[in-house]
Amino acid sequence: MNEFPQIVWDENGVSHTARWRSESGMPPPKRVVIADDQTSADQAYRLACEGTALLYRGDFQNAKQLLQAMARRIDRKPRRPAKATAPKSPAEAFHLHRQAQAQRARALGMLLLPFDAGHSLPLRRAPDVRQACLEAYGPADEAYVASLRELQGLIGAHEWRKKGVPIPALGASIHPHYGVFSPVRGEYIDLVAKAPLPAALTKGAAFDIGTGTGVLAALLARRGVARIVATEQDPRALACARENLARLGCTKRVEVVQTDMFPEGHAGLIVCNPPWVPARPSSPVEYAVYDPDSRMLHAFLDGLAAHLLPGGEGWLILSDLAEHLGLRPRDELLAMIEAAGLQVLDRLGARPKHPKAQDADDPLHAARAAEITSLWRLGIKH
Repeated sequence: MNEFPQIVWDENGVSHTARWRSESGMPPPKRVVIADDQTSADQAYRLACEGTALLYRGDFQNAKQLLQAMARRIDRKPRRPAKATAPKSPAEAFHLHRQAQAQRARALGMLLLPFDAGHSLPLRRAPDVRQACLEAYGPADEAYVASLRELQGLIGAHEWRKKGVPIPALGASIHPHYGVFSPVRGEYIDLVAKAPLPAALTKGAAFDIGTGTGVLAALLARRGVARIVATEQDPRALACARENLARLGCTKRVEVVQTDMFPEGHAGLIVCNPPWVPARPSSPVEYAVYDPDSRMLHAFLDGLAAHLLPGGEGWLILSDLAEHLGLRPRDELLAMIEAAGLQVLDRLGARPKHPKAQDADDPLHAARAAEITSLWRLGIKH
């Protein structure tokens, strides 16, 4: 039995089968038709909305234009019914927004491309995407099918990985890998750069829980912390962090350990930047943004006291976006901190700088405009 999902389609009266790839976790479509340069945007849009996928056999640049035309039709604002009502709450607005995003992603994900073994694209005017696909998928010794929209995500991630994300607080760039949370929002990094280091660091190491790209571990090393243990359980993030830390010359100070949450031992400083929104991810790559039932937040707070040295601090980096969306009230967070035997020593805050905070057309604009990212300095409650 083949361990990989398969996609099946008929072409010129012959049944074909290939491996199906989807990093978003989308199952292979059950209905597939062949599309080419003669396929109209209206036809493609209708088929995609009905759940029929289109396997493209034509010019690659025309396929990109077709996808853009489909997106314009999806994004076209419908006339509001006379009895249409606004969402009753920020939480309802958030869930409706995510539902619309998921429907849009499903429809646009119906335009498919054939890939040969080795990740080459057998289409006219197709770019060389082999390296971008290799970085995300690993080696490919057989042909497969994936969506054009996913390929565009892979190419974008490859470009970020090549050029890097400038981090002013580091005086260098971080190069994120595909599927690893990119530090494009710098306010949380600036908070870690200016927060006063606890005196207990002279007695022990610092832990960076869920290091991701390794950016915070590198920043602590830049600040003079002698020893840092950075933990991560995702293989992509582990490779990404190790590569970045090696590039920045931090390997003598930072040890990257594969484990879930805390390493063994105690530390004078323990830093954690968990996913900020307590909602269920719709795909594996969303786990960096959504923390179902605040699981990672609970795990960090509940285990913090047992791993802190006397006088040590835990730095919890958390946006209050969930509070403005009505998904997790401030009182709930404070109760979690108290229940874990911790106390708040101080809180540093920063306003967001990303474009969505100023976009009045964004469905979640009110929450984004009011958002503050905080660094909570936590200590053991005596």
